[in-house]
Amino acid sequence: MSTIRELLVELTGTAEYADRIGDDADLAASGIDSGDLVRLVLLVEQRLGVEITAEDMEELRTIGDYERFVAERAGAGANGGA
Repeated sequence: MSTIRELLVELTGTAEYADRIGDDADLAASGIDSGDLVRLVLLVEQRLGVEITAEDMEELRTIGDYERFVAERAGAGANGGA
């Protein structure tokens, strides 16, 4: 299970995000409210050490979006941000 899926399961208390939600499904349309989306961003920042701006949040709609974002930021951090 991906890290983002694990965080969603922890956040929502339901395994639905581990089993039934596709990588490209819109999270808001899948039943996650805006408060939970903000909490997801906070968890990602705390646990994975990546900063997510308000502008970034507008682009993050799916599990796949979050996974790609984290991978890109983690890679940039490992390269000194360049």
